Amino acid sequence: MADKSTGDVAADGYHKYMEDVKLMSETGLEAYRFSISWSRLIPSGRGAVNPKGLEYYNNLIDELVNHGIQVHITLHHVDLPQVLEDEYGGWLSPKIVEDFTAYADVCFREFGNRVASWTTMDEANIGVLGSYGNALFPPGRCSDPFGATKCTAGDSSIEPYIAANNILMAHASVFRLYRDKYQHKQKGIVGINIYSYWSYPLTNATADLEATQRCKDFLYGWILEPLVFGDYPQVMKKNVGSRLPPFTNVQSELIKGSLDFIGINHYFSVYVNDRPLDTGVRDYTADMSIDSRGSRTDPPAGQAPNTHYK
Repeated sequence: MADKSTGDVAADGYHKYMEDVKLMSETGLEAYRFSISWSRLIPSGRGAVNPKGLEYYNNLIDELVNHGIQVHITLHHVDLPQVLEDEYGGWLSPKIVEDFTAYADVCFREFGNRVASWTTMDEANIGVLGSYGNALFPPGRCSDPFGATKCTAGDSSIEPYIAANNILMAHASVFRLYRDKYQHKQKGIVGINIYSYWSYPLTNATADLEATQRCKDFLYGWILEPLVFGDYPQVMKKNVGSRLPPFTNVQSELIKGSLDFIGINHYFSVYVNDRPLDTGVRDYTADMSIDSRGSRTDPPAGQAPNTHYK
């Protein structure tokens, strides 16, 4: 920036965590969910733990417990050690599963005796789209014409699906690690978080009704159906085709049932109508083949949604 300011110091929770927790307590907050930075705890992605990072998180957790505030931790929220991105492409490589599991093991071992719940990924579905579809999030990968900015590297038509597949495998690995090694002693639970908006059909036409369900299958089902049933929604397999990485039978069994809870970040609702499936190069949004129109609040009980908000 022109005035040479940076974002190095923002809310400064690193130094002000005691003040922050005091404010939480005075507000009457009963629980607090925060994200651990993998880069802060294990800067090289694997191996040596940063003692300063370890000390900070232990201090924060202890302060929360001392004030009677329940601790909920998210393991990953966009922040990935750069070394793993440089070495093998981060979430685009199945190698991430082993490294993420090892990182989670450190967190469970060091903090788990005071943690009520663990969320492996925050907004796993929108995260991969922002990182590998439109380049809004790090590492900023996309391909024209799908990027929010000029695309310099990536493939929007396939990389979000690859990353989501590896995230699901990493989540399942971490869930089973916790269940087998820690849960009986620590009594915590493990789940995953997704981004959501609710969808209503713009009209009662069959095509719009089907588009509304397709929207839900792509938005929620992409992450949740593998965790519950062991495979992606059928409509995703049909529309995405060979760009959607298949699960082996072994992978399907590992993923199925690998959650104690589902976290949902819900923001708004939209009207949905059908859009013909493009025949050219497609990204996730084109694969969904819908148009979403504005946002809205839920209708009164018993009243059908029939107003189109722009």
